[in-house]
Amino acid sequence: MASSSETGHAKNVANFENLITVCKGFGADYNPTRATIAIPALTALLENAQNTLKTFRPIETAYNNATNAREIAFEPLKKLSTQVMNALKGTGAMQQTVNDANTHHLKIQGRRASAKKTPTPASDTKNQQQPKTISTSQLSFDSLVENFASLIETLKAEPLYIPNEANLQVTSLSALLGDLTAKNKAVGIAETDYDNALINRNKVLYAPETGLYATTLAVKAYVKSVYPVGTAQLKQLTSLKFTNL
Repeated sequence: MASSSETGHAKNVANFENLITVCKGFGADYNPTRATIAIPALTALLENAQNTLKTFRPIETAYNNATNAREIAFEPLKKLSTQVMNALKGTGAMQQTVNDANTHHLKIQGRRASAKKTPTPASDTKNQQQPKTISTSQLSFDSLVENFASLIETLKAEPLYIPNEANLQVTSLSALLGDLTAKNKAVGIAETDYDNALINRNKVLYAPETGLYATTLAVKAYVKSVYPVGTAQLKQLTSLKFTNL
């Protein structure tokens, strides 16, 4: 289902087409000196806006599909990491190895390996700059891939880690890592295309002075100079609603 904002963009374009029809109906009365609000320019802007929305929709869909696929693929990772840690602990591996693996595991879970240090209270902190802390949740997908890869490398180096469970074996984990990496990269590519399409759409529809929304304001201002307030012609135009989204 389209969001209200996406519906609003399409509604603006549809009403702009109606605005052109109304202006054409004014006949010779609609004769602005400003070229950008003359009928040919309005028609060209309408075509550009329609093509922009038509181009934007499949790009947005591709981006949504890529992010959905990534979310589904990454969803089991935390539970899997917990299973891996329990399997490693049961092998009799050195505690140092378990600790190394646990560092990556905790980052996958979004937790820090040690307690967060708190600044020592000062007697007068009114004018002191508060210390900045760097988030260590590392829940971004890039960080999840990085930490999962590091966890696998730790397992590879442990000769005692040879579980019978297929999904916990290094080969299976490595295959999963490849899939997660591919889906994460796919989102990055789709996101770039989406961002560029979004920038272009917003430019065509909402750029100051030249965008569709700004043009409607200019058209309405001109028509108000032609027809007095309360006339049927002016009401035709003012009844068309546009939103600066």
